[in-house]
Amino acid sequence: MTLTRDLPLIPAQSALLFIDVQNFSAHRKGAEFDGLDPAEFDAKYGWYFDQLDSRVIPNMQAVQAACRAAGVEVMYTTIESLTLDGRDRSLDYKITGFNVPKGSWDGKVIDQIAPEGDEIVLPKGSSSVFVSTHIDYVLRNLGVRQLVISGLITDQCVESAIRDACDLGYLVTQVSDACLTYSQARHDNSLSAIKGYCRQVTTQELVAELARA
Repeated sequence: MTLTRDLPLIPAQSALLFIDVQNFSAHRKGAEFDGLDPAEFDAKYGWYFDQLDSRVIPNMQAVQAACRAAGVEVMYTTIESLTLDGRDRSLDYKITGFNVPKGSWDGKVIDQIAPEGDEIVLPKGSSSVFVSTHIDYVLRNLGVRQLVISGLITDQCVESAIRDACDLGYLVTQVSDACLTYSQARHDNSLSAIKGYCRQVTTQELVAELARA
């Protein structure tokens, strides 16, 4: 038997995971950008939000719709502490200054890809969803073997999830144009660095694959 990552999705054994596509980091009024004047905001994050609004969020919506239609489990993780003051979050998040208080608007998935029905949302207090949530337990209970990943930030939390999922025995598919970081160079470098751990496909390729399934 030939072992390969390049396998099409089996919907009943697959889940789509959106990483950190939340108000905190994907909405212009998110707390991550609080206190920036318009010129500073545009200089630091203008390209990022232009890409989010014009390309990446529409791609996420297309992937989400295709997965729902095919019966693929749709899941979300967001940066959100289990406490109001963030005392439970990782040391790295404390040093960075990230605290999204429990139950806050910043911790909610953005409206454009909001969860429907009983789709699962897991709050996390570290970069990797596999470190600070029980997602591995949940995925195994769901019978998931193939994990599709889309989200933010490509070279940070997305990479962490891909590596950890791979090491835990999941076949990972990264939707390359439904992930984003703060520059094209960073995004491209991340895709190149992580490609040894996962299958990389475009939104169009994944939607077509699911239509065939």
